This record gives sequence, structure tokens and C-alpha cells, in this order.
Amino acid sequence: MDHFEIEKKFGANNYKPLDVVLNRGEGIWVWDIDGKRYMDCLSAYSAVNQGHCHPEIVKALTEQAGKLSLTSRAFRNDQLSQFYTELCDLTNSHKVLPMNSGAEAVETAIKTVRKWGYTTKGIAEDKAEIIVCDNNFHGRTITIISFSSDPTAKKGFGPFTPGFKSIPFGNADALKNAITKNTIAFMVEPIQGEAGVIIPPKGYLKEVRQICSENNVVLILDEIQTGLGRTGKLLAEEHEGIESDMTLIGKALAGGLYPVSAVLSNTEIMDVLNPGEHGSTFGGNPLACAVARAALKVLVKEKMIENSAAMGDYFLEGLKTLKNPMIKDVRGRGLMLGLEFVPEKINARAYCESLKENGLLCKETHDNIIRFAPPLVVTKKDIDYALEKIHKVIG
Repeated sequence: MDHFEIEKKFGANNYKPLDVVLNRGEGIWVWDIDGKRYMDCLSAYSAVNQGHCHPEIVKALTEQAGKLSLTSRAFRNDQLSQFYTELCDLTNSHKVLPMNSGAEAVETAIKTVRKWGYTTKGIAEDKAEIIVCDNNFHGRTITIISFSSDPTAKKGFGPFTPGFKSIPFGNADALKNAITKNTIAFMVEPIQGEAGVIIPPKGYLKEVRQICSENNVVLILDEIQTGLGRTGKLLAEEHEGIESDMTLIGKALAGGLYPVSAVLSNTEIMDVLNPGEHGSTFGGNPLACAVARAALKVLVKEKMIENSAAMGDYFLEGLKTLKNPMIKDVRGRGLMLGLEFVPEKINARAYCESLKENGLLCKETHDNIIRFAPPLVVTKKDIDYALEKIHKVIG
């Protein structure tokens, strides 16, 4: 029985991966079980920004795993305080709450800001409301899909968690009009990734920041995909020179070697939590902290963020030379790029399968969009390789 048959027989049918079985990775490259090499243009949805198996992150992982992996938060460990210090210094944050997955970070933000709404803003009990955006993707827990506008994410999974209001993405006036006396927060992705690399109009985040400040509404930026260099800045908020009240990071926080996420915020918001009210057995464990510290260090030391900006511009210009008449739009910021085809006329999945046969791995979203997001260590030569394959397959 081969890998495909075994997965079909024993695994839940909750993913539709490309038919390639990988067993090794290094930098921007991965190899399948037959030894064929592929360029990774997905980076595990931006979890592998630093490249596959970065040696310094691997070293931190193995060294810490040989000393101490888990204490739970019942006891202190020597890695957590260093992780806090380095992450706060890097992101200009007051406080950090570490978790494991991106979805856990989102759930943490929701719980924390709701308590802030009741204890600090004075919202009536159980009346707090969070504004979100249409076509958002923040995770797959019941509460998170409760405010999704994707029918596939919701159908058959109700009843859903109340307390959310959804507005059009990129429309600051819609936010202004949606705020009520019970509004505690606005949660938004700086660029909508799963929706197809949807970039809001210039000035949107700056206007959103002003609206939230004027109405004592907490601005939560979900930077789990856009953060840590993906868009050519450490955080995507920097493109408009703003600071959120609460920032969610994950994925590349551990360079793809370990699940680590974090909620970054200020003292006023974070201090509403008391011992016993929220936590995680694995959140902030010494192994996670050591890996994350190494992942952040190489991101800065090796100038991956600056490389993302330069190589993203180069990749985008190359994609814009495609001549396929079915292409509707090419867009991107840093190494977060989207190629959109005319809806209902092109099956992007077929292109992804063909690119895979030609040694390039990427993934479709919403049937008619392909995302290109290689690790931030990519070079011009690598991008030329990718563009050659893309032009060959797409035209």
C-alpha cells in the first residue's frame, strides 16, 4: 500500500494536498521520496520564512531538547524570560502571552480583549462585540469560524459563538459606521492571505488606527501570515507607520521547526488576566522559547526581511510579464504574492499540479488564485528558476 492509499484509508479527509510525498528540505528546496527536487513556493503558509531546516534553528532545537523540553507553566524555565525580552525589544511590545498555534493566539486575543471590555471599558456583561472583516481567515476553531464568511468553513458546524460583526475589508467608513457602545475591538489581517493576497487601499490601516483610537476600540492585527518579514517589513503594520494595540504572530516565529505563537500587547490590556484564567500546558515551554529565539535571531542577523522586500519586488515584476489572457490580476507585497485568474474560467489547481511536475510547489486558494510565497532566503537566481517554470506552465 502506498502513501496515498494509506492516507486515504486511515486519515481524516480534511485536506486535499498535491500528490507529492516529501521527506527532506533545505533552504528553499524540498525533495520527495524518489529524490526529485522542488522549489518550495508556499513556505508552509509562511511558517518556513527562514528556510527549511535552518542550521542555527536546528542547533537550538537539538541542544534545548537534550537539556529540558517541558516544565508546564507550573514552574519557571530559563528560556521564557529571554524570549520575552528579545521579542518585546524587537517588536516594541510591553507584554507577551505565548501559545502554540495561530488559532490559539486568536482565541487568546478574543478572551483577553473581552475581559478588557468588561473590566476596563465598562461594557455590560456578555454584550462585548468584536468587528471583523468579510473573507477573513483567522483559524478553524468553532469560535473563529463563527465569524467566517466562507460557507465551506461553516456548513455543518453550528451552533456558533455570538459577539462578532463582519464588515467589508479595506473600507474604513464601514468600520466607523459599525462601531457601537458595545464594540471592544476590530480584528483584521493587514493583508488577507487565505482570501488570495488581498491588499487594502493605501492609507487604510492608518485610518483604521485613528478610528479605533478615537472610539477606545482595541486594534488587533492578525500578523500570523504577514508578520516576521513576509511582506518586506518585520510586521506589515510598518508599511503604514502604525502600531496596533494587540498583534498576533505565529508560523515563522519558530522557523517551521516547532509550533509557537504569541499575543503581543500593552500592559493595560494584558494585565486584565489573572492566574488561572488562561494558559496552555505547552505555551512558553523552554524548547519552544529556545527555537523561537533562534528563529528571530537569524531573521534579523541574515537580513531576511530586507531580502524579502527586494526579492518580492523582483518576483512581482517577473509575474507581471505573463501573457496569459485569463490572468485577472497580479499583486503582492514582499514575498507574499497572488496570481488571480478570471473566475470560473480557470482551475488554478490544474496549474499547481502542472507546476509541481515542473519542480515548483505552490497552492491554489478560492479555485482561481495561486499564492507564491517562497522562504525569505530566496535569491534572484532562484526566482529566475521559478519564473521560468511559471512562464512555461501559465504562459
